[in-house]
Amino acid sequence: MTHPSQQISPPPVIVVMGVSGVGKTTVAEQVAKRFGYAFADADEFHSASNIAKMRAGTPLTDADRQSWLEAIAARIREWRAKGIGGVVTCSALKRAYRDLIIGGQPGVVLVYLRGDPAMIRRRLNERHHHFMPASLLDSQFATLEEPGPDEHPIVLDAAKSVPELVAEVWRRLRGDAARDGNP
Repeated sequence: MTHPSQQISPPPVIVVMGVSGVGKTTVAEQVAKRFGYAFADADEFHSASNIAKMRAGTPLTDADRQSWLEAIAARIREWRAKGIGGVVTCSALKRAYRDLIIGGQPGVVLVYLRGDPAMIRRRLNERHHHFMPASLLDSQFATLEEPGPDEHPIVLDAAKSVPELVAEVWRRLRGDAARDGNP
């Protein structure tokens, strides 16, 4: 049997985006596992000052996000240069942020987890040991610019189960969607 990462050539880099608490890390880890790709969580790229700011309930500014986004972009470029598949999470709330991290690179796929604010707030309130408080969710939705059709996102309903979401990414990227009747 062919390894999943060998089935798409060259392997893509997948950016799983959405507001905090939508399930980016959980879904992205499972997508990376299913495809046999490298994985990176955007939280790993935050500076200590950004984490402290969010813990205190203060939304990040564009200036705060700049070095964080540049670090994520560098990881994507590294994976692309090595020709390896990768999955990275990033809220990527604004088009300008996505432009910075993706930068028109071929082979980078955007997966947008769209979720109902009430459901996401519930998830954030149930989450422990994370620096992002539920109080910042409103600022995330206020900042969010959903990806447009020209960004060719795979838009998924975050209310679905993780296995369903992973299977949908698999189908869309392997081209099975047209055969099995899914959009």
